[in-house]
Amino acid sequence: MTEDNFTVRKASPADLPRIHGIYAAARQFMRDHGNFSQWDGEDAPEHLLPGDIEAGNLYVLEENGVIHAAFAFIIGADPCYAVIEKGAWKADTPYAAVHRVASDGTVHNILGRIMDFAKSKISHIRIDTHENNKVMQRALEKQGFERCGIIYVPDGTPRIAFEWGR
Repeated sequence: MTEDNFTVRKASPADLPRIHGIYAAARQFMRDHGNFSQWDGEDAPEHLLPGDIEAGNLYVLEENGVIHAAFAFIIGADPCYAVIEKGAWKADTPYAAVHRVASDGTVHNILGRIMDFAKSKISHIRIDTHENNKVMQRALEKQGFERCGIIYVPDGTPRIAFEWGR
């Protein structure tokens, strides 16, 4: 997908050093904005990246060959989304999950560009975020996502679940 000079493509192992730097920048951004607990310790997403690449699920957003963001885009049922509390999913239709969205912080509207890509591939998208990640919550709502309830990630911590659908 191309918008202006931005392209979304699948990540490769050669991209990992840059992607690790992006996750470090995103983690610092979260800390600077009051989110001190997400992506800390075992919750850190970096150990998942090689598997995401091998499965073909890790993507990068680049501008003129410079990677500015990374995210996982997975079409199909996500085990974390099988049970939702304090709400319900909007639809019981095939969906894609977007996970591990991270930006280097140098470009505006990263989430919008990522979601434009995702929305061009499937009509329902689910995503979750930490209750302390207020920046992401606002950005998701701006992109038309609706809060649906609470899900739990593999380490047992709760996340706010969002869904978008046509």
